[in-house]
Amino acid sequence: MAEKIVLGTRGSELARAQAHLVEKAIQAARPDLKIENKIIVTKGDKGGVTFQAADHEGPQTANSPHDESAVADLRHGRKGLFTAEIERALLAKDVDVAVHSAKDLPSEMSPGAEIAAVLPRAPTDDVLALRHRGGLAALQEGATIATGSVRRRHQLLWKWPNLKIVDLRGNVPTRLRKLGENDWDAIVLARAGLERLGLSPTQGEINFEDQKFFLEVLPREIFLSAGGQGIIAMQIRADDEKIRAIVDLVNDRETLLCLRAEREFLRLLHGDCNSPVGVLATVKDGVIKLRGQLFDQGLSAPREGEVAGECEDGKGLAAQLLRRINGE
Repeated sequence: MAEKIVLGTRGSELARAQAHLVEKAIQAARPDLKIENKIIVTKGDKGGVTFQAADHEGPQTANSPHDESAVADLRHGRKGLFTAEIERALLAKDVDVAVHSAKDLPSEMSPGAEIAAVLPRAPTDDVLALRHRGGLAALQEGATIATGSVRRRHQLLWKWPNLKIVDLRGNVPTRLRKLGENDWDAIVLARAGLERLGLSPTQGEINFEDQKFFLEVLPREIFLSAGGQGIIAMQIRADDEKIRAIVDLVNDRETLLCLRAEREFLRLLHGDCNSPVGVLATVKDGVIKLRGQLFDQGLSAPREGEVAGECEDGKGLAAQLLRRINGE
């Protein structure tokens, strides 16, 4: 019998598209493998208690405040609600590789699990999807923009304080649907998710369910992305050397180094708290640059900083960046 591995993922259209990218990459590297996908429903995919955290792409829910596993997940904010069940399935050996959007993973994960590999990073930009042409600059005072991300809310109000920001939840198709159904002017989405669903912003507009929306890629100088944005992570059991050898075949080393630096910055910040934060690492010519942006509650402008150094020193650079942002 052919050797088999099982990939675990959420059931949304985007999550399945991401798992397919992992499957395709592994299959190309190991055509002899049989690869199975297992869909796992997380608490974040169910209805229940709703609350808000620093940056997210969906509702933050728990079935019941009396559900012990839900309470445990709440300690990690929204992030644990979208990854905890997949992680548990991994540790229980129901799946061999957990496929995640990296930005959904808490900065500290369960003992016995680790991110062993990542695919090459997609664009990290945020994108504005609008009902009318003209982009952000053409919006009138008091225009309504919907987002479920506290980070994006702060970034918008920092430069455009007269906008009205409303809450938005659901997966990407649901969000686009809501834009068409409501009298909002625009919504904010991650470019990577749009592109993985075949909705590229490069043409400036998309057709979705017989509706046309206009897209504007937002400037990174203002809209610094969430840690891990654009990265598909492969999480394995830390002691599973056989699976490690398989995912290592498709690992993009520079992207993994960037992710580790971003996650260390969030860990040092206790980055699953409600402080809106953006952090982005990039590598060029063997040098890693790490930029951070932290909004304090009640202040319009963020504290920002940037550091650079050797690729292997991501953890040290994360600590250096935090000291710089804190003015130490």
